[in-house]
Amino acid sequence: MAHWLIKSEPGKWSWQDQVKAGEKGTFWNGVRNHSAKLNLMAMRVGEQAFFYHSNEGKEIVGIVEIIKPYYPDPSDSSGKFGMVDVRAVEAFKKPVGLDAIKANPRLKQMVLVNNSRLSVQPVSDIEWKIIRAEGGL
Repeated sequence: MAHWLIKSEPGKWSWQDQVKAGEKGTFWNGVRNHSAKLNLMAMRVGEQAFFYHSNEGKEIVGIVEIIKPYYPDPSDSSGKFGMVDVRAVEAFKKPVGLDAIKANPRLKQMVLVNNSRLSVQPVSDIEWKIIRAEGGL
């Protein structure tokens, strides 16, 4: 199974908002980048993603699970973009900040380090293990 990272500005949709959505989860919409769209399209039900607070905090704070595969995003009038549904799985015991990720030589190839603006990105198995451990999981 693949692993992912999804980003949200906490002022728009925070980890706490995601947790409040409960088991039913919520849609992950608003993606308007073709590379991010391809990543959403590649996601499968049951795969997991890091939940990253962008702009404010710049840290990974939890893990979500994909509960519904890619489907059209009704907020996109062009009809080119879609979304997936996610639910909160587990909060990090200690958030893992972007500075710590960039400082770790084992994470130097991570997409977050090399293309930090991409809102939906793949995470390798080793990156997944390292960051989970850094987050106390």
